[in-house]
Amino acid sequence: MSVHEILPGSGITLETATWRDLKDLHQLEKDCFQLDAWPLLDILGVLSIPQIIRYKAVDQDKFVGFIAVDLRRSQQTAWIATLAVLPTHRKSGIGSALIRIIEDEVDLPRIRLSVRQSNQPAIQLYLKHGYQQVEVWKKYYKGGDNALIFEKLLNRE
Repeated sequence: MSVHEILPGSGITLETATWRDLKDLHQLEKDCFQLDAWPLLDILGVLSIPQIIRYKAVDQDKFVGFIAVDLRRSQQTAWIATLAVLPTHRKSGIGSALIRIIEDEVDLPRIRLSVRQSNQPAIQLYLKHGYQQVEVWKKYYKGGDNALIFEKLLNRE
């Protein structure tokens, strides 16, 4: 398991997530996505499917963030399936650190993600990291909210 400290002295680390994180990730999903929290079976899948890169953010042994990226090699695209940071830990650099670690690891030319149109803090985070809106999926989320599809082209030479 690789461990990376996000800021020296912060005590917050990024670590590879495994099926052993099932309970903690289930709780994080409920805390972060009240309407769209994944069911347990989906969480088990994201923690065990081989072509998914997954990292958790840990603060003093507490599970505070998570990112999962689905490598779709046939499409030459990686999809960020989820990015979640506990509300108490937002704006602390965890989301940015999770994005950076997967961008460093992805060996495909493109990363895509979907985000609720109403989730302005997340949209600002993605824009800050160079993602651009490329599509809208109408009424994608529960409650009828649109999904904005963002994309970033990675320089892979």
